[in-house]
Amino acid sequence: MRAKPQPAKPDPDPSPDPTSAPADADWGRHSRWIWRGQSCHWRVLGEPHHPPLLLVHGFGAASGHWRRNAAVLAAAGWQVYGIDLIGFGASSQPALRLDNRLWARQLQAFLAEVVGGPAVLVGHSLGGLVALSCAVFFPAWVRAVAAVPLPDPTLLSAPQARPPRRPPWRRRLKRWLVIVLCRLLPLELLVPLLANSPLLDLGIQSAYASPVIGDDELRRLIARPARRPGAVRALRAMSIAMALRPHGATAPALLGRLSQPMLLLWGQRDQLVPVRVATQVLALRPGLPLEVLEHCGHCPHDETPEQFNGALLGWLARLPAALKAQPER
Repeated sequence: MRAKPQPAKPDPDPSPDPTSAPADADWGRHSRWIWRGQSCHWRVLGEPHHPPLLLVHGFGAASGHWRRNAAVLAAAGWQVYGIDLIGFGASSQPALRLDNRLWARQLQAFLAEVVGGPAVLVGHSLGGLVALSCAVFFPAWVRAVAAVPLPDPTLLSAPQARPPRRPPWRRRLKRWLVIVLCRLLPLELLVPLLANSPLLDLGIQSAYASPVIGDDELRRLIARPARRPGAVRALRAMSIAMALRPHGATAPALLGRLSQPMLLLWGQRDQLVPVRVATQVLALRPGLPLEVLEHCGHCPHDETPEQFNGALLGWLARLPAALKAQPER
């Protein structure tokens, strides 16, 4: 049975500029959905008869990070959903195997049980990898994908169809080393230190090209989940699971299997996932449209929202009409 949000509050009036709107990290109508015993926080904004678009946040963030985009997309004729991935935001923070395969399953179940049909997925950073994973593993549920940008350490190596298979003893040794090292990391000390000190401001600033220290709403959005009791166990579980992913769950393998339209959006001054990574993506999948956005870093959707919203809406407008049709619900 599809989950129902609380009664809708009136959508904000569209801004005179169709690519900008006031920032509001509390955007949309909020609700919760239980998946595999885990509580998932989600929100929605826009008219029910409009085609669905699902926003997927990046590492350390939550659905509120789309504060400068959701209202614009809704005003442009989309029903905009946002979800907090398991381990992040206001969703549960369990010690499960948290990797892009599990999050892809979470998105597919959300589309089936809450949205009620396939959607366009827009993912920031880690969310871009998750959106790509969902499109490949569950192609019937994803109409198109936008990655802002697409991060994966495997993209830094030379493109290849598949790396040589390692002998079993080497795979067991790698697994043992990853688990031991991740368990030895003093995350119980590091995470609270980062979440409650100026170090968090410096970490946030590293994702932006323009100054954001002093943006209290942004700081709360990042700090609040990191201060929850389950933050450390979820981070440790994610670190282990992402390091031990099989080749089929890495970006090079996923790009080779993608069948839907995909857009790459990259901040020109991104220091966390530099633009040179985009050239590696294009070497693996020539022909993907790439928009390099000027004067912004790793979070172009939040740093230069007018530029980001314009590029995304332009690409969405060029999608075939069949991909934007409202699903049967």
